[in-house]
Amino acid sequence: MQKATEKWVSKVNELIIGATRKEGGTRSSIIKVGGANTLPFLHFEGVIPNPPAIAMEVWDMEPPDWPAVLKEPFGDVLGDPVEWAKKCVQEYGADFLCLRLASTNPDTKNSSPEEAARTVRRVLEAVSVPLMIIGCNQAEKDTEVIPAVSETARGENCLVGIAVQANYKTITAACQSDGHSIIAESPIDINLAKQLNILISDMGFPLEKIVMHPATGALGYGLEYTYSIMERSRLAALQGDKMMSMPMVNFVGQEVWRAKEAKTSEEEFPEWGPLASRGPLWEVATAVSYLQAGADILVMCHPKAVESVKKTIEELMKKE
Repeated sequence: MQKATEKWVSKVNELIIGATRKEGGTRSSIIKVGGANTLPFLHFEGVIPNPPAIAMEVWDMEPPDWPAVLKEPFGDVLGDPVEWAKKCVQEYGADFLCLRLASTNPDTKNSSPEEAARTVRRVLEAVSVPLMIIGCNQAEKDTEVIPAVSETARGENCLVGIAVQANYKTITAACQSDGHSIIAESPIDINLAKQLNILISDMGFPLEKIVMHPATGALGYGLEYTYSIMERSRLAALQGDKMMSMPMVNFVGQEVWRAKEAKTSEEEFPEWGPLASRGPLWEVATAVSYLQAGADILVMCHPKAVESVKKTIEELMKKE
């Protein structure tokens, strides 16, 4: 019996993160995402040249709100981004890192752009995997910080962000000058996402170096809404909308570990089961859902969750 198949007219842009010495950088490898001309994992319907990538999250300060179950795998390195990055790569096999410059937030340490740039340089020197660099999610402060860290990482072809309506001009100019790709974030609205992509491209920034972030929600906390927007975005790309053909990123760990189900003790809710497994499973369930929605990059936290989702991706990428 012949399978019913859909043939699409276009594909998702392919994006490369990282630069080896041959390409003018110092990374030992690159990450390649996107390029699919079919819906997620429908290998019988088209070509999916690159698997989704997982970036393990590293902060430049100890996360104040992480529960003990999430802090435990990282031990005493949480206050040192260099050692944290090395542990992710050497012990947990991370081939891609997301460095979050949380200490630059005025509500935490209010670290300076110069301090942030030094942290980026130290992490780049300590590990050789490709790097995603994001600010503190405070638009005004990120406008000061991102140009400094972008310049420090020049030539490494990092994925840098997060550009929003309030600061996209500064971040786009920095990424364009220093040869990085950019993360464009909008509220969960397909029209606003498209508008921001247009604004960034109007500055002469190549569409092929933009990654969309549709504002991630955790399982039970808005996942369904984000999922539907991602699905519509992917369909628009395959139908030929060049302004929606960008790969998508989801900051899964950031959202999951704020959910009460991932951090409330079993003493308080014994019917929920042991916290040591429940938290990572909440992250796995959220991540796998977004894979089916079209995520190209997942930013995750717990090593057990990362290991499980990596295995899931390997299985989903097998062609029958």
